[in-house]
Amino acid sequence: MPEASPQTLTGRLRKLVQVPLDRFGVVLARLGVHPDWITVAGVLLVGVAAIFLAGGEFLIGGMLLLLGLPLDALDGAVARAKGRHDAFGMVLDSTLDRYADGLIFTALSYYFAASGRLDMLALALAALVGSYLVSYIRARADDANVGVSTTVGFFTRLERVVVIFVMIIGSGVLASTLPLEIGMLVLALGTNITALQRLRHVYRTLKERGD
Repeated sequence: MPEASPQTLTGRLRKLVQVPLDRFGVVLARLGVHPDWITVAGVLLVGVAAIFLAGGEFLIGGMLLLLGLPLDALDGAVARAKGRHDAFGMVLDSTLDRYADGLIFTALSYYFAASGRLDMLALALAALVGSYLVSYIRARADDANVGVSTTVGFFTRLERVVVIFVMIIGSGVLASTLPLEIGMLVLALGTNITALQRLRHVYRTLKERGD
């Protein structure tokens, strides 16, 4: 029998906000809002925030990211309210999530490179690679040819988002890059450890199945 994946912080939070999100989703659905519009609006807002982050305007960039956070879950609520089970919408959402990650880490990488902080640039790139691997391993494991549910790990998307917000807004409020440096180290380690956790989970599950 496949090894059950422990419930993540993302899963627990989703249960807590499900009811209010679904109610708001019903309102937007009645107004004719398409869920894909919300998905695209979210990544556009991240793109604007990335411009400020690249220039070292961390407080403004962080607040823009905070404004865009509800959009990441609201598109799904609107889709449910409309009774849609749109496979393309799911792919679009996942794809634009990766673009959002890339925009944030690219902006921070640019800032570090412009500041001559090659050590922090390396951490930003490591965090970007780790973030992509966490998502890639889950997507690959969910493939019909593998069939392993993979949501394990310390740093799922929600944990990454929380650290990103705290380190960016913290640097803006304190006018110091120290929170950013600490957060980037946490992300670089946490994402890559999580990727290895997920790879181990897939290996053990397939071994137990005899695959």
